Amino acid sequence: MSLFDQKALLTSIHPFDLLTERMIEKLMTQMDIAYYPKETVLIAPRVRGESLYIIIKGFVNETVDGELQNVYGERDSFDANSLIYGNTQSTFIVSEDLICYELPKESFLNLLQDAESFQNYFMQDFITKHQNLKERQHQNELTPFMVSRVDEIYLHAPCFVESDTTIYDAIKKMSLEDANVILVKEGTKIGIVTDTNLRERVLLTGKSTHDPISEIASYGLITIERTDFLFNALLLFTKHGVKRLVVVEEEKIVGILEQLDLLSHFANHTHLIAASIDRAGTVEELQNAQRSLTHLVRSLTSKGVRVRYISKLVSELNSKVYRKVYEMVVPAELQDKCALMVMGSEGRFEQVLRTDQDNGLIIRNGEDEARFIPYMIQFNEYLLQLGFPPCNGNVMVSNPYWRHSVDGYKKMIADWIETFNEESLMGLSIFLDAHCVAGDENLLRECQEYLFERFEGRSDVMAHLAKSALAFETPLSLFSGFVLGRAEHESEFDIKKGGIFAIVHGIRILALEFKVSATNTTERIKELNNRGLFDRAFANELIEAYDTLLSIRLRFILAQKPGSEGQNYVNPKLLSKAERDLLKDAFKIVNTFKKFLTYHYHLGMVV
Repeated sequence: MSLFDQKALLTSIHPFDLLTERMIEKLMTQMDIAYYPKETVLIAPRVRGESLYIIIKGFVNETVDGELQNVYGERDSFDANSLIYGNTQSTFIVSEDLICYELPKESFLNLLQDAESFQNYFMQDFITKHQNLKERQHQNELTPFMVSRVDEIYLHAPCFVESDTTIYDAIKKMSLEDANVILVKEGTKIGIVTDTNLRERVLLTGKSTHDPISEIASYGLITIERTDFLFNALLLFTKHGVKRLVVVEEEKIVGILEQLDLLSHFANHTHLIAASIDRAGTVEELQNAQRSLTHLVRSLTSKGVRVRYISKLVSELNSKVYRKVYEMVVPAELQDKCALMVMGSEGRFEQVLRTDQDNGLIIRNGEDEARFIPYMIQFNEYLLQLGFPPCNGNVMVSNPYWRHSVDGYKKMIADWIETFNEESLMGLSIFLDAHCVAGDENLLRECQEYLFERFEGRSDVMAHLAKSALAFETPLSLFSGFVLGRAEHESEFDIKKGGIFAIVHGIRILALEFKVSATNTTERIKELNNRGLFDRAFANELIEAYDTLLSIRLRFILAQKPGSEGQNYVNPKLLSKAERDLLKDAFKIVNTFKKFLTYHYHLGMVV
């Protein structure tokens, strides 16, 4: 390997990328390249570590008492801890012929003293590690501006008129179609009429609106292919000084790209999706608006935006869709006589990509509940057309169980509290995340207040609810290795069952106890901290751990094909060393939180 390649490799590995150029050059003079055959023991409790290893090629297994803890591959380094603390419980064995750099212990320890940022990486706490890794990922991402395509952005529908159409009729059609420009067909030529044309060639000249539209059109359209890159669109905008481009596909005009939309796309183009949802008049038009959501998630993720912020944006957009469908199917005279609620991840504002439907309806007391049945059936059918899968547990407004009057829900809540069976506890847990998206939200608020009142002094029910948070084992072994699944998931673990569920459900029950009205998990944690239940440090750790789990889960979901099964499964071998360490720290915090729940609700005594 040349000196140039050696330097490039080091500067591409975290935390060596934190070092100055002079430090890197000095480091290169102190390192050696070594080769070790398969099954060589490099470090063990009785084999003292004398070097930091940086893998060029090959794999190394870390085990504790014969149990696999970690697999290190290309560009991973190990074992800093044995050099810093002088001992280890782990054994590092070459599992595939190894070529690596060796940095002597003395050089490594000196580097820790000379470079504070380098030292902090190995000594910092979980929150700092998490924040630094997110920042580094953001800096290292290839900007989506360079790779996004024209067909990934919102395009305005073209408004066509014939050349002999009067200016008045053309403007009227433009208004009816909510278009920004008019495209004029004149034989084989296509012209364009913009607001500027109308202002300068009609209003300022006094031209009659009964004249043909072709007399004020501009010809020589500037076009771009639908499959071209948005970066090239920006170049065309800049070169020609125009505010819009005509988008074509195989020489056929398919839309109009506005400069404002292009620039907004890379800042935050959610308002464009929201606008298209608001303008939609049919389910088909809503489908077009929905297609941008996955790209939105990918774009914001690549920019380093935290998952909890992305999920809030997506949930707000989905709420708009729910509201729009509600307005399409429910007659105007009934819309304020009920409350449409969403539950589950949607109700917590934590849905990133579309999951099962979780919705219900609360009807004002005194209204004929039967009147709402056909509209709710139609509502669920429309959501299916829009790509919202049916709920496996049938938590949908088409199910009579989730469609009651206010008094009906109060009776159901009372039954849930008095009955300790699995169905009741499940129903109660689902309802705790309810959020109103359309109709009269006061109906839901009345039911929630009733729920809080009925739980006064019912520590027995809360304990049974809280115990569910311990239902799944955290996939972390005694010595901080990952516990993997079986059969088809033998190289993976379920990150939702192993960590996400415990935080979501445990915080949900604590929010019930302390009458926290927020449904979002992060907001609930913050409010519980304000109530004095957690200290600030643990609340922050819990939020960062939750964010880590959601971020890693989202990364694996986005890497899968749409509709793939097993979206909660994570293969730790596909994570970097830094990400694996963060994930282990997150699982440790999950275990700490489980211990807190056990102590707080005396779960050791709950049968």
